[in-house]
Amino acid sequence: MTLTNHILRSMISIMILVSLTTATAVAGDGQTIPLSRGQVVYAPVYSHIYIGDRERPFLLAVTLSIRNTDPEDAIVVTKVSYFNSEGKRLEEYLKQPITLEGMSATRYVVHESDKTGGSGASFLVEWEAPKSVNPPIIETVMIGAKTQQGISFTSRGQVIEEK
Repeated sequence: MTLTNHILRSMISIMILVSLTTATAVAGDGQTIPLSRGQVVYAPVYSHIYIGDRERPFLLAVTLSIRNTDPEDAIVVTKVSYFNSEGKRLEEYLKQPITLEGMSATRYVVHESDKTGGSGASFLVEWEAPKSVNPPIIETVMIGAKTQQGISFTSRGQVIEEK
């Protein structure tokens, strides 16, 4: 074997090794999509917002939505914690981990009448998977209505830790 062939084979081996250890997928438009084996995700919540010059509270119902975006593989949601504006944990929504099969979803609701979270409430969601998968979409949907006035909006979760 010539030195050139040896170097070429070594480079090919290294390229194969790198491609096998990099957790990414390629989208239809050629962009690389990062995969993950688990994350901790911060999701902002607004159990109420303020309206008018007098800053009157406008109460909102909140839905935390966790959507497994991987078409093939399941993820396991291990923790769903709800915090108030001061960072105090108000509730643990899971007694035990739940499995979300590919393309499935779950939700957790904070009722409109529950104003314990305040305008700066949040969720921390932890999930994991046995292999690298497409990360879930984790977002909150806030909605409220009084007489003829209604408001709704969403807020997307932010990854704060890769597992």
